[in-house]
Amino acid sequence: MAHTPATPAIPGGLGGEPGPASRNGRPAARGSAGTVLDHLSKQIIEQLQEDGRRSYAAIGKAVGLSEAAVRQRVQRLVEAGIMQIVAVTDPLMLGFSRQTMIGIKCGGDLEQVADHLAAMDEIDYVVITSGSFDLLVEVVCEDDSHLLEILSRVRGVPSVTSTETFVYLKLRKQTYGWGTR
Repeated sequence: MAHTPATPAIPGGLGGEPGPASRNGRPAARGSAGTVLDHLSKQIIEQLQEDGRRSYAAIGKAVGLSEAAVRQRVQRLVEAGIMQIVAVTDPLMLGFSRQTMIGIKCGGDLEQVADHLAAMDEIDYVVITSGSFDLLVEVVCEDDSHLLEILSRVRGVPSVTSTETFVYLKLRKQTYGWGTR
């Protein structure tokens, strides 16, 4: 399987240059680490985005692979960190009465602060961003006291200069079915 040295290809059909596998006319997709996804891997991901419980046999039938080949590709996609298969829930419906987005301004190394925050169990989403804030983090917690404790820990991280908290009042849409490119 041909690939450039700077473009990691995952053995077993997850990587490679655009070619016959790109039957849909779109070039093969590149993951955040530069990994190239072929047409079949993208189809498998799209099948699982529609229904994360879809069987490997059903996916295989839809994409033209055997159940075993789909299982191997899914395992490689998960091991490579390209996707996760999880149950998506509404935390407010599960007893977590506070869900917030916290905008954070930093004065130091953003990646170091992001890594520090990502290690906190209550923080489930960390992004480095542009605009008014350097980082955005999403927090799920039990109540206001728990939120206050988490905010104190976030504000205590070296290089954090300020925070702004956005409390979620009601979840109206949460989807991860954006497909692949």
